[in-house]
Amino acid sequence: MIQTDPITVSITRTVKPGCEAAFERALHEFVQRSLALPGQLGVHIMRPAPGSASREYGIVRKFASRDALAAFRTSPEYLEWNQTALDLTEGSGRAEELCGLESWFTPPGAALRPLPKWKMALVTLGGVFPTSLLLGETVGRWTRDWPQLTGALVFAAVMVALLTWIVMPLLSRLFHHWLHPEERKLLK
Repeated sequence: MIQTDPITVSITRTVKPGCEAAFERALHEFVQRSLALPGQLGVHIMRPAPGSASREYGIVRKFASRDALAAFRTSPEYLEWNQTALDLTEGSGRAEELCGLESWFTPPGAALRPLPKWKMALVTLGGVFPTSLLLGETVGRWTRDWPQLTGALVFAAVMVALLTWIVMPLLSRLFHHWLHPEERKLLK
């Protein structure tokens, strides 16, 4: 079965001390070569902050589908990169698939980062529940006499629009420090 939904993967690697320059070169070369592979939708590299003691790099890659991700992981380019990275980093790195809700919780222009799913679920519930109550009293009453499918479609469309452009951006700003506690640690 062909999987056609885009998929985003976040990889974190900690570079061995003294190998930072070699890792940077190898990463740059790999990214340039790998973007030509089929199904690539983009890559974002997060480097340690200048002057910090961190040696942790984040790599976020987006693929057109799960099949494109599988083909990428078996490509000669990736296998060669993975061997090089193993020589330059501590361990094999951590990889996580991002489920899609991260985009609601990430400020515009910032890189998508994996968040605990339970936190995303709680904040999403905090947005969906009052929004559905409000829409039930407004749109629901307005569309009550419409054909069921039409009324449900309008209700869902208004719900999605409110959540995407108003409610979730507001909640993600309101709960930013709770969702991203690691940023507070970096500021101290």
